[in-house]
Amino acid sequence: MKKNILGKTGIEVTELCFGALPMGPLQKNMDLESCTEVVAYALKKGINFVDTAQMYRTYDPIQEAVKLTGINPVISTKSTASSYEEMEKAIDEALKSLDRNYIDIFFMHAARVDVDVFEVRKGALKCLLDYKARGYIKAVGISTHNVKVVELALSRDDMDVIFPLINFKGIGILGGSIDEMKGAIEKAAKAGKGILIMKALGGGLLLNEYKAAMDFVKNLEGYHSIAVGMVSKEEVDFNVNYFNGIYEEEKIRGIGMDKKRFIVVESLCKGCKSCQDACPNLAMEYDEEKKKARINQERCLTCGYCTASCPEFAIRAV
Repeated sequence: MKKNILGKTGIEVTELCFGALPMGPLQKNMDLESCTEVVAYALKKGINFVDTAQMYRTYDPIQEAVKLTGINPVISTKSTASSYEEMEKAIDEALKSLDRNYIDIFFMHAARVDVDVFEVRKGALKCLLDYKARGYIKAVGISTHNVKVVELALSRDDMDVIFPLINFKGIGILGGSIDEMKGAIEKAAKAGKGILIMKALGGGLLLNEYKAAMDFVKNLEGYHSIAVGMVSKEEVDFNVNYFNGIYEEEKIRGIGMDKKRFIVVESLCKGCKSCQDACPNLAMEYDEEKKKARINQERCLTCGYCTASCPEFAIRAV
């Protein structure tokens, strides 16, 4: 599989990155053994890059897969921490749970945060930079859905890697258009930033248009890797084959890559609106008459962040 160097970081990664979100409790909620098996299979198939996050709760299967295979991949993780102390705890958790002496890439997890992100989270960023200086982190970056944040990050010396959202239908893009995000990504790459792409398949909404969606992203100027969520060996095979130049359209429906969606169980919803704050794409709405949350399916990225935010466990994947 093709490999690229992430900007000026010197970190070499496969063009396909294993996205660990879907197998965890925010989405499919697979057991530890099943998750470990899929990650280990992906590593054996040649994927050397795994993306996770503190909130995904998938550190354990990644660590177990590394131990099982003896293969040590590049690992990126993320935290929504805003203060120095919160980020320090997040870094410590990642190092211990992954059983590593360092984390390759640590992102500020800031999907919906606007251009004030570097001020709002200055404490967290200082912590990341301090730990990078001490050798516990190799590269620092930001994950964002916002065009303007990408444009801001590309001019900052403290940002090594940028993790932007883009897909050919513009699902989830904030602060600008598809073309503006494309332009920002190209400028960031020219500025020496590593570029890891998210939501090429629109969080699963574009699975039925897989080839068009992936071809669009692979034709972008400047990207280095594309994160794709996977939950089975069949999905790993399908994606690896595509990235190796083999597209098997007839297998799409047979490998479980069906469109998923989330619903609000009204009998459980207390109308606290915590899900609205968690949603990165403003898909969570509030029914004033019923005093219940509801999901705008046209905006939903099926990321599952809302499920983690709900104290009543009223949001379910179906």
